[in-house]
Amino acid sequence: METFTAPKKVIENPDYRAQRKRSLSKLDFKTIDVPIREMVRSFARLPYSFTLQCCFGHFLYTGQKNRHNLEPLPGSGRLTNIEYRIAYVALCIDNSPLGKSLLESLEQLPLINPEYIQFGCAEWFWARQVNSYALQVEPLRFMTRDTCVIEYPEAHHVEKIRSQFFTQLDLLIQEHVSALT
Repeated sequence: METFTAPKKVIENPDYRAQRKRSLSKLDFKTIDVPIREMVRSFARLPYSFTLQCCFGHFLYTGQKNRHNLEPLPGSGRLTNIEYRIAYVALCIDNSPLGKSLLESLEQLPLINPEYIQFGCAEWFWARQVNSYALQVEPLRFMTRDTCVIEYPEAHHVEKIRSQFFTQLDLLIQEHVSALT
């Protein structure tokens, strides 16, 4: 996220319900990366949040130039200069007790690995949609970029962190969904 900043404070948003409804009506699950599609479906069940954009994260390297590559990195460490296109979830949170509870939970996810997971805001999302936040998986030194070039050992590490991140995020969402029933 090229305009990634520290998280902002949740503010009043009287248009939240209409914005959520409009956003969900435009949501096309076929365009969401398969590994996170069900997670986004679960997010859609939370009345105090909705996703704005997301990406599973993609690795491009010699022999693999598909910008939407979902394949795991090959087992060889011979690759160099791997382009990593960040994994992230951008979402909007309602200024309500349940929304704030979700926000507090999301803020804890970087504890998985603070050098590779960040929570904050993207200025251009906030300008379009107040109370928007982003979680991203990316080496901290590149946290303000959408892509970075890293060596194989670090790419392999990022791949593991990305997996842990999405597993924990999915569990967190399931807990919030379960609490609704």
